[in-house]
Amino acid sequence: MKITFPDGNVREYENGLTSVQIAESISEGLARNVLSATVNGEMWDATRPIDEDATIKFHTWKDSEGKYAFWHSSAHLLAEALEALFDNVKFGIGPPIENGFYYDIDTGDTILTPEDFTRIEKKMLELAQQKNEFERKEISKADAIAYFKEKNDTYKLELLEDLEDGTITFYTQGEFTDLCRGPHIPHTGKIKAIKVMSLAGAYWRGDETRKQMTRVYGITFPKQKELKEYLELLEEAKKRDHRKLGQELELFMFSEKVGSGLPIWLPKGTQIRERLQNYLRQEQEKRGYKMVVTPHIGGKDLYVTSGHYAKYGEDSFQPIHTPREGEEFLLKPMNCPHHCEIFGHRPRSYKELPLRIGEFGTVYRYEQSGELHGLSRVRGFTQDDAHIFCTTEQLKDEFLDVLELTTQVLEKMGFDDFTAQISLRDPDNPEKYIGSDENWDAAEAAIIDATKEVDMETVTELGEAAFYGPKLDFMIKDALGRKWQLGTIQVDYNLPDRFELEYIGSDNQAHRPVMIHRAPFGSMERFMSILIEHTAGKFPLWLTPEQFVLIPVDNKFAPYCEEMKARLAQHDIRGFVDDRNETIGKKIRDNELKRIPLLLIIGENEINAGGVSVRQQGGEDLGAMSVESFVEWFNAQL
Repeated sequence: MKITFPDGNVREYENGLTSVQIAESISEGLARNVLSATVNGEMWDATRPIDEDATIKFHTWKDSEGKYAFWHSSAHLLAEALEALFDNVKFGIGPPIENGFYYDIDTGDTILTPEDFTRIEKKMLELAQQKNEFERKEISKADAIAYFKEKNDTYKLELLEDLEDGTITFYTQGEFTDLCRGPHIPHTGKIKAIKVMSLAGAYWRGDETRKQMTRVYGITFPKQKELKEYLELLEEAKKRDHRKLGQELELFMFSEKVGSGLPIWLPKGTQIRERLQNYLRQEQEKRGYKMVVTPHIGGKDLYVTSGHYAKYGEDSFQPIHTPREGEEFLLKPMNCPHHCEIFGHRPRSYKELPLRIGEFGTVYRYEQSGELHGLSRVRGFTQDDAHIFCTTEQLKDEFLDVLELTTQVLEKMGFDDFTAQISLRDPDNPEKYIGSDENWDAAEAAIIDATKEVDMETVTELGEAAFYGPKLDFMIKDALGRKWQLGTIQVDYNLPDRFELEYIGSDNQAHRPVMIHRAPFGSMERFMSILIEHTAGKFPLWLTPEQFVLIPVDNKFAPYCEEMKARLAQHDIRGFVDDRNETIGKKIRDNELKRIPLLLIIGENEINAGGVSVRQQGGEDLGAMSVESFVEWFNAQL
């Protein structure tokens, strides 16, 4: 058989060899590290025989596909350990997740607690050290049903109801057999470090009317050192939690009386938010954007026309009924329909295009209470929204301009490690989308061509498009190496169709504009949650609400501090005087905890010299400076 490798190289092998054996022909080191493989576009066990010509790609721990197989196999190892430790345990599903895996289980009258974690980990490690292979077996539906009936596992029997004969596989490692399509790692011995993380309740198949099962979360690694590093990272993440820091730094709050998921911005948080908006507003004005303001509600028919009611109706707040019979309004779930109405409110000429409309518009979605999480998942949020209406000939240049703006914004905020993701339709679920194939093909091609033109490195994900058009999503890495989706650009031929938008071209005929949706921040709330955690609350100097604190060594120097504060304010440098009746050591410690970037110490020497003594957050002493020198140094840091 002919095997084609990712670099295009083709080699011939005897039929029936596995991916591991093929890897071994290249290098023993590679073979040791292979966890799974993609064969002819499908994820396979690395130990599954290949019987025909194929393309092959090996996956190791460094690849997301390798981690997927590793954590999938670890979920089976967890199930094997639980079955060995607890009587009459029944199993639901056990998938890998972004970090680790979980298994939903029914332990009957036994109640699992965190005190059981050490025992479970010990058993998993004992089983892993047996180096049991994951053996794949195709099985008939009748035999699969018979197996789980004998085992009295009602959850697996229910899962089998949805499966077709000829598509069912079992995987066995050691004494444990599970219903699974794979893939898995070659053997359990590759799992060297194990941690059971937490327990949660989970309704079977997400149905609140069904049995609540116990969800056991875990994570594993091929080396103990990696587990140690991961746990240290988690501790650091706890310190950076934006909910904790937001409270400590007095940036935002929530009130049950106002309502869950509806953030209230406090003065310091509002200052940061407004500076972010002002920065983006200025950048937009340089590029010819016109700012607008639209209402927080809209008539139901507006969102029926746009398609948002059909797609977001279940996730929206209930319609607002007025005293007028049959009149209904919705809290605005998106800004785009309002902007379509702005474009369509009067006749347009091709000479007005491109028309770039921007708005910091607040929208509302009724997220389930269990999904709310600080600022990152809320029910009311403000998008840095803009919509560009242009001709098909202008589309590429406009898209490239938005691409430049988005990358500039991310880099200004300190997010210089990001990946661009081209999010396309799911070809197997066309019912999820509106519009013609012709429009979708044109929109997808526009994004792909634009990224090629600037030689941007991208990844492509099927099924991640918006319901009205494909997207270019920006996936950033924060200071802890975590990935977040920030910023999006979308090409849309469909909403202009649904709103029957037109402009008169140079040929004096009516034409449809193309629409670009764009939001570099995404939402101000979610962006702030990520920025707080990325910076650990130590914001860039230009953004921080209080850039300095003046600390008098003795309170008799407080009047000089007030004069100095006023002088610095003339140079647009923001700060305050800490004239509390506390020791200077305590004032320094307290202001360090508040993440004040610059501590200006004032004593007799500073007053005599007419300057300040500068100490940076974190302890670095920059020494005495005149006011002029300090202002010059400060501006160089921005």
